Formats: sequence, structure tokens, C-alpha cells
Amino acid sequence: MKKALIVAPSWIGDTIMAQPLFVRLHAKHPRLQLDVLAPRWVAPVLERMSEISEIIDSPFGHGQLSLKPRWKLARRLAAGNYDAVYVLPNSLKSALVPFLAGIPKRIGFTGESRYGLVNVRHHLDKSALPLMVERFAQLAETPGAVLPKPIFHPKIRSTVTDQQKTLIELNLARPSRIVAFCPGAEYGPAKRWPAAHFAALAKSLAAQGCAIWLFGSPKDHAVAEEISQLAPGLCRNLCGATSLAQAVDLLAMAELVVCNDSGLMHVAAALDRPLVTLYGSSSPGFTPPLSDQADILSLKLDCSPCFKRECPLGHLDCLNKLSPEMVLQASRKRIAA
Repeated sequence: MKKALIVAPSWIGDTIMAQPLFVRLHAKHPRLQLDVLAPRWVAPVLERMSEISEIIDSPFGHGQLSLKPRWKLARRLAAGNYDAVYVLPNSLKSALVPFLAGIPKRIGFTGESRYGLVNVRHHLDKSALPLMVERFAQLAETPGAVLPKPIFHPKIRSTVTDQQKTLIELNLARPSRIVAFCPGAEYGPAKRWPAAHFAALAKSLAAQGCAIWLFGSPKDHAVAEEISQLAPGLCRNLCGATSLAQAVDLLAMAELVVCNDSGLMHVAAALDRPLVTLYGSSSPGFTPPLSDQADILSLKLDCSPCFKRECPLGHLDCLNKLSPEMVLQASRKRIAA
């Protein structure tokens, strides 16, 4: 195989967890050209992966069928003469363009009854492949083959030059010690540690000489502003003020990252930053931070993980009772390490 295409997931964290698949494909096929069809919002993390040759924009929003634009994109891909395509999402629509492009080998899990659209089908055994990173990596193997382990931890790059450029672009001075907070979680409030807890942690870490920088999307600006107001003068709210590429570079400078289960958690892990991750309604058994420098904090209550966007019991004990003192203790161990 000389040229292959990846149909990337629509989530930043999932895209990072796909990187071990890219590494395996290059190992199996030396001199492989590996391109990716991806939504533009995940492209910045793909740009930081050395395994990827070209990123092709996938302009389709969630739920859009858009048959005519899909046909046009398929014609473009057909001209690329790909030997194979690896379709990572399980939806029927994600397999449609590669089928219309006539790519000979279309590899993926059966997913939404994608018989014909995917012609090299893997059947998911959730007990054998409990982690998402394992499921992606499995696609490099023959269907039914045992997945070789261990699996390579994802790595994305951020050079000193990248970091300096980002600091200049954002008119930021680099403090001697940066602790990054990622207080958002796109999935919903049941994955977000309380703002008051983040603020209490900020006060403790600032007392140790750390500058606290808050990262996230524009949707996270309000909760980050609440944290900033509860810890006056101690936090810099960068939520919505950076591009994803800039956030990658700033996170790469952090001495410690404290975050919810989110896409930025996976970014920090792939940058090999010391990491304290906070789990509420979700489970580290499926999408944990893939890093030897990560501590996972979860109270493991009887009611969690519930995998709900909002607490169905109304108390959010899984995160409210995860105290700032507990997180501070884990943070100090990582900073001292």
C-alpha cells in the first residue's frame, strides 16, 4: 500500500487517540502517504502529527446529508488514487464519500449496518477492546486478528519556535511557572468540576508562585470568568481567546494541567504534560488520558459513571465531593515530580 486516507473523528480527543493507528500503518507500510479527511476544527492537532501528509477539509456539520457536496468531494478523492481508506467514525454518512470515491479497500467497523460501504469489516468486541484507542488501532490489523500490545501513546509536537510565535501573536509574557486549568467539557455540566473548586485550587497554587491560565472554547468563557472572579487577580482567562493551535503551544509550556474529561485533556496528555484529570459522569475505562504523567481522580460513587450530560439525581456528588484539597494533593505530587 502506497497511499491511504483516514476519515477522522469529529472530536479533538478522539482524533488524538487515533494517532497510534497512524503509527502502526506507517510501520506496516514504509513510505506510505497518509492523508486525512477531517473537520476543520480538529485539523490543528493533525497538523502536529508527523505521520500525516495532507489534511483535506470535510465541510459537513453533524447530521448533514448534503448529497451533492458529498458527491463533489468524492470526485476529488477519486482523483487521489487512494489504495485504501480507514473510516474511523461508525456512522453511515462517514462511509458514504469513500464509497462514492471508489476507493478499493474501505476499512472500518460495521457500525451502522455499513455493509457494502465498508468492505473490510471489523466486528467490535467491546470486552476485548475496551479502550477507544484500541479500537482505532485494531483497524491496522486483519479483521479478527489479535491486537498487538502495548499501544503507543499519542504524541503531538510543539516546538520552542511554535511557542514563541504564539506568545508574540497573543501578546503574552511567559511566566516562570504556568499551571493550566481546562474547566470546560463539551459533553455537558456533569463532566465539569465546580468553578468554586477550581478557584480554591487556583488560590493554593498561586500561593506557590504559579500563574494560572484558563483554556477552552468560547463556550467555556463564562465558567472561566466565574473562576477568575472567585479568585480575583490570580487567573488569566484565555477561553475563546486562542485558536486550537495556539492552545496546544501554550499548554506545552505548562508545568501542570488540571482538567475535566475533555478534548484538551487528550491534548495535554499527547504533549506529555503532567496532568491531573477529574472524572464525574464519565469513565476513564473508555477514554483515559494516555500518558505516564497523568493522575486520574474519581470518587467512584455508586451513581457514577452515569454517562449523562446533567446529573440525573440533581446533586452532582461525583464532582462536588471531589474536594479542592484532594486535587491540590495530587497536583503537588505532579509539580514536585
